[in-house]
Amino acid sequence: MQHTRNDVLHRMRVTGLVPVLRATSVHQGLAMARAIAAGGIDVLEITMTTPGALEVIRTLVREEPALLIGAGTVLDAETARACMLEGAQFIVSPVTNLKTIETCRRYSCPVMPGALTPTEVMHAWEAGADLIKLFPASAMGGAKYIRSLKAPFPQVNFIPTGGISLATAEDFLDAGAFALGVGADLADPKQLESGTPEAITETARKYCDIIRSHREREPEHPFAPVPATQQGT
Repeated sequence: MQHTRNDVLHRMRVTGLVPVLRATSVHQGLAMARAIAAGGIDVLEITMTTPGALEVIRTLVREEPALLIGAGTVLDAETARACMLEGAQFIVSPVTNLKTIETCRRYSCPVMPGALTPTEVMHAWEAGADLIKLFPASAMGGAKYIRSLKAPFPQVNFIPTGGISLATAEDFLDAGAFALGVGADLADPKQLESGTPEAITETARKYCDIIRSHREREPEHPFAPVPATQQGT
C-alpha cells in the first residue's frame, strides 16, 4: 500500500513509537516484528545491520500490509534506494548524509537523518529532513537535552533514540519528542532466543499504554510542515 509523505509522518506521530529492530537473521527479524505488532505497535524500523534486512522488509511489506515498515541504519543513498524498491516507507540513519536526504526527497520518501549538536540539527533540517533522529539521546542528558534543543528549534520534530526505556519514555514525551525510537528495551533478541516472544508483546503493550496516557493529557498536534525552502519534487 502506497502512502504519501504526510500519511507516513502522521502515522508515526499517532503511533508515537518507532521500534528499532536489530536481529541476527531473517527468521528472527520477522518473529520480532510480529511479536511487537501483536502488542499494538504498527510502525517498525528494520536496521540494515540485520542479515537479510532487505528480505525482512520485503516480506513484512507483502505479508503485513497493516504495518508501516521503514529501513534503519541507512548510511548512503544507494542503500536508501534499494530499501525503497523493497517497499520501505521511511528511511532512518544515525548520521546526516546529504545524498541520502536528496534521494529520499526525490522519491517523496520520508527521511530521518541522525543529528546531535545544534549545528548538525540545522544542517539536517535545511537539507530537507522530515524528522531528526536525536542519537544517542540518553548519552547527551536524555529528556533535558530535548528540552534544550526545542527552545531554539521549535519547528524541528525530534525522535530521540538510544537508551529509551519504559522508565524514561514519559519524560521524553513531556520534553516534546515527536515519537520515541525504542531499541533493545523492546526489541530484545534474547526474549526470542529464550522462547518467550510474549514478553516482547507485553512490553509493546506497556509502551502503547504510555503513549495513550500522554496523548490523553496533552492535545494531539500535527507534525510541523516542511518549510517551502525544503520542498522537493
